[in-house]
Amino acid sequence: MRRPVGIKDVAGAAGVSVGTVSNVINRPDSVTEETRRRVRSAIERLGYVRTESARRLRGGRSRILAMLVLDMANPFFVAVASGAERAARAAGLGVMLCDSAGSPAEEATYLTLFSEQQVRGVLVTPADLSGGNLDTFRRHTIPFVLVDRALDGAEGCSVSVDDIGGGALAVRHLLRAGHRDIAYVSGPMRLPQCRDRREGALLALAEAGLGPGALRQVEAERLDVAAGRDAGARLLGLDPRPGAVFCANDLLALGVLQTLYHAGVRVPEDLALVGYDDIEFAAAAAVPLTSVRRPAGRLGEAAAELLIEETGEGAAAHVHRRIVLQPELVVRTSTLARSRRGRPVSDAVTPPTWSRP
Repeated sequence: MRRPVGIKDVAGAAGVSVGTVSNVINRPDSVTEETRRRVRSAIERLGYVRTESARRLRGGRSRILAMLVLDMANPFFVAVASGAERAARAAGLGVMLCDSAGSPAEEATYLTLFSEQQVRGVLVTPADLSGGNLDTFRRHTIPFVLVDRALDGAEGCSVSVDDIGGGALAVRHLLRAGHRDIAYVSGPMRLPQCRDRREGALLALAEAGLGPGALRQVEAERLDVAAGRDAGARLLGLDPRPGAVFCANDLLALGVLQTLYHAGVRVPEDLALVGYDDIEFAAAAAVPLTSVRRPAGRLGEAAAELLIEETGEGAAAHVHRRIVLQPELVVRTSTLARSRRGRPVSDAVTPPTWSRP
């Protein structure tokens, strides 16, 4: 097996010292243009690649951010990761993306791996809602930013979305369309997002003078299409059947839509349907789906920017912040039939983003 090309090989080929090669790589302004040209020519000719571990041993910092999300099968998290990668690339950094699959045990394993690899920082959507895994990870003094969640009492930065406001947007829209018997299809209610969206729905009902009984709930075991199909079957068994359904995410809504279609229930003529997240498939569904849009790309981008700030040259001046982004209602065919007979409905205006130290 051929031996990997090392920095000594580059130095020999360029006729300079190892220290000069190191300066060309790490402090190019300290070397003359002619020397830089010779060293870079040797690097290209030999195919030398600087190793991250060797660079750190010389006192440098990792150029890798780690990102741990809940479910890479969900297009929402793909968009979040894309936003984070965009910010990292602009800063000359890379992103190592991992999927906890919502498992606290998997999360703990990955956090251990990140500490062993001494990554620059971590973007994490916690699977362990107790915060125990992050409390353990904090001992390694690697900065982290919470993404799409803010744990009570957690020290550090976070970027999330106002899901209470988002739930209220969805149900206000249905109320304006004339619906008074609404069902909420949630994921597991242990998830803060599912609880917050329900709280927002109840807030909208209270504003309309309706009590909690106006919101019937079907709780799904997961937040995916298959769970949505099962929830759709349970909705069809409700007596009386609700006139409108608000789903905790678009994947659930798409599953519900499939079940309704196969049962001959027309959307929106027989039942109005609202999703959440506004993933790409929402607009491409057989019945384009009204959805509450969360700014997924901006969510990842803002979180990465905070982490880059905390781990960069100005880290000493960094102040931890909690950023809350606002959702936006996107109205499509799945709710339009009833709304045209009632009060006109337009897309909600997105309130400004706010943050606090």
